Amino acid sequence: MISAEDALVRLKEGNVRFRAGESQHIEIDAIVRAQMVPEQTPFAIILGCSDSRVPAELVFGQGIGDLFVIRVAGNIVAPSQIGSIEFAAEKFGTRLVVVLGHSKCGAVEATIQELAQTTENRSPNLSAIVDRIQPSIESLIGSEADSNPEKLLESAVRANIQASVDNLKHGSGILEFLVANHDLIITGAEYCLESGTVEFFE
Repeated sequence: MISAEDALVRLKEGNVRFRAGESQHIEIDAIVRAQMVPEQTPFAIILGCSDSRVPAELVFGQGIGDLFVIRVAGNIVAPSQIGSIEFAAEKFGTRLVVVLGHSKCGAVEATIQELAQTTENRSPNLSAIVDRIQPSIESLIGSEADSNPEKLLESAVRANIQASVDNLKHGSGILEFLVANHDLIITGAEYCLESGTVEFFE
């Protein structure tokens, strides 16, 4: 398995290809499928948003078998996401986790609206998503960014990504152990819908 640093470079290079319209298109035929049957060796784990405009494999210019992708609205961290990441990190030895948020995230926007005014008759399932985003952006309400709705959403998206990174780093004994032993890097990144650019936080 490649190092986290090399995996990060591979993702960045793939995003450059994507933005240039040079993404690799892999023909998926019976031979390729047969090669994937015995095992998978994803070089990165992506916890991304379910937004249909942000498919991780395309955004990072990767193909079948390259990424272990978990998608959920608002790229939130809940037990099932943590368990999926623990599984991939331990089972496949994958050394990089990227929390991939994106500009104009609808789940984050819904949370801002919820904080501004409680929405009646909201689905309890949707509330479960909003409730996980809320703590990371509450401090932004009433701040300087709050006077500009667009700026507020931008700041909230980044705060939510960072909160998910922190939750992964400190919400699992298994992941904490791997990070402490330099066997895993967990980082955040934001995809810009307009430009197609992925900006990594660190």
